Amino acid sequence: MSSEIFIWPFNLGLYFILIYSVVRSTIWFRSLSRADKLRLQRGFFGMPFMQSIREIFMESLLHRRIFKKNPVLGYMHMSLAFGWFLLIVFGTIEADFFGEKHLNPPSHAIFFRWFNPEHGASGLASVFTQWMDFLLAFILSGLLLAIIKRFIPGMMGMKKTTKHTWTDRIALTSLWLIFPSRLLAESFTCGVHGSGGFLTGNLGAALASFLPAADMAPWFWWLYSLSLGTFFFLLPVTRYFHIPVELLLIFMRNSGITTADRWSAYSEVQTHACSSCGICISVCQMSRAAGINDMQSAYFIKGLRNERDIAAITANCLMCGRCDEVCPVGIELGPLRLIERRQGERPATRLKFIDRYGLTRRREQIEREPTQSYSYLVPEEEQQADVLFFAGCMTHLTPSVIVAMKKIMDSAGVRYRFMDEQGGVCCGRPLMLAGRDREARELINHNSDIIWKSGAKTLVTSCPICYKVFRESYYLEAQVMHHSEFINLLIEEGSLRLGYLHRRVVYHDPCDLGRGSGIYDEPRAVISYVAELQPVPEERSMSLCCGGSLGNLTLSSEKRALIAADAAGTLTRSAPDELITACPLCKKTFAQATETRVSDIAELVAVALPKPVRRTRSRSLANTVKVVADGL
Repeated sequence: MSSEIFIWPFNLGLYFILIYSVVRSTIWFRSLSRADKLRLQRGFFGMPFMQSIREIFMESLLHRRIFKKNPVLGYMHMSLAFGWFLLIVFGTIEADFFGEKHLNPPSHAIFFRWFNPEHGASGLASVFTQWMDFLLAFILSGLLLAIIKRFIPGMMGMKKTTKHTWTDRIALTSLWLIFPSRLLAESFTCGVHGSGGFLTGNLGAALASFLPAADMAPWFWWLYSLSLGTFFFLLPVTRYFHIPVELLLIFMRNSGITTADRWSAYSEVQTHACSSCGICISVCQMSRAAGINDMQSAYFIKGLRNERDIAAITANCLMCGRCDEVCPVGIELGPLRLIERRQGERPATRLKFIDRYGLTRRREQIEREPTQSYSYLVPEEEQQADVLFFAGCMTHLTPSVIVAMKKIMDSAGVRYRFMDEQGGVCCGRPLMLAGRDREARELINHNSDIIWKSGAKTLVTSCPICYKVFRESYYLEAQVMHHSEFINLLIEEGSLRLGYLHRRVVYHDPCDLGRGSGIYDEPRAVISYVAELQPVPEERSMSLCCGGSLGNLTLSSEKRALIAADAAGTLTRSAPDELITACPLCKKTFAQATETRVSDIAELVAVALPKPVRRTRSRSLANTVKVVADGL
């Protein structure tokens, strides 16, 4: 067999994927907006570049995020990624240092044992051979775990793995063959020449004792080269294209490029950076509690990447953000769904969706619509106030929260105005979640006008959904505060006098308040002032959604009830006296799912307020004293 022939599958595949990656990256760069191009160019200099290199090392190679969630799964990914990286690096050093010449082509390092079959007999070469064997064993251990994960995901702590296309299957098979074929190729070669390390040397000697090693070695070198070449050729049309694309995504993200409200080149980069690892499936409550296993973010991204009709998948999501939290690549999964709900059309594919869920409409229909959908909105009279309280739609459906907030602010002496006491209009967030940005903007403009005219310095809302949209989509001079933040401020300032309630309570982090807005400590601080706060199994960034999410437009009430019951059961596992949340929608949902008392944080604080002295009794007592005095 000629040594110049069997390396060609590898060479062709390697140069193909390098050229393809460069061309594709150039196309994406040219498609970026001018501002994003400047950001990316600047990002290759200074701190953004160093941050990107660090993130590539920590996340793309060591897979730190996965390690934190699942050490075994993290080891599997790390051994394959970091192990392969080290094998390439030290293989290149080995070929350059111990080979016949310097600056060898990549194939010489990959097939070094074929070109140098007697390498590693003594000295430093022997040490290097042992190290290369160790790296190969390290990778093979991860490969074994990957095979177990594919066929028995439960053993790896996963509910299920993602579905494969036929190209994915071929690429996966070639990937699985790369390292075993290298092991056997090197072992047979070492068995013929009496060389090798602790792995290839011993295995080679054992195989050579009963097999024609000299005849079999070339066939496994061919298999090794073909496996590598096939994998490289299939990269662009499979999930494994994430390997080079993830590097570009990291540089773009650290350069300051973010997901906008319309489809862009950055959005497309994110869809190709998804590895379809399936971690988002395991944390999805719709899979865990409601048995819905075909709409998770991995399938949503795959549908975008493969240009499929994904209207049903796009609509059927709680938008709770748990998948965003665990995504090892850091893809902005929620914003990408919102983009798809808004547009229903990706410029790269011109794929139009039927408005089956009221999510998207054809461009011609949008252009025919009147410029204002809410003509009944009329400007309100100007009323000045330092503090505005906006209850929002859901709080109006849980009036006990409004009563509690009035008691708290009155007790603290807050001079406030109840902005939507007479009804008002929605904040606009539900319309945004449905992809109706134009209608949402009308409501935003209406509310903004009221807030600006009031001259308020602080806007307080008791609903996390309202809180999020006021912070992110309104342009206000007023400081926006969730009522848990505001109550905590009043306590710290000494404006509120509270008694201690001897209750054991647990706290539920609402999705839009916790993951969506990063508010975790203030509610816990408030609760700790008045009650004994107990920890729960899944809290803070991994808090469970209540199931009542306004983000899902198609989920049945029965499925919502299953999700709510599962979440409530987890939260109340320690049998607390009370379940506290900071969202009126969560309170309303949980109240129907558990026998444990459910209260809003404002209601808990209101109970701890000192009871007011009844003036009628004071007057009666004074009159009694006066009568007695007159009698004396």
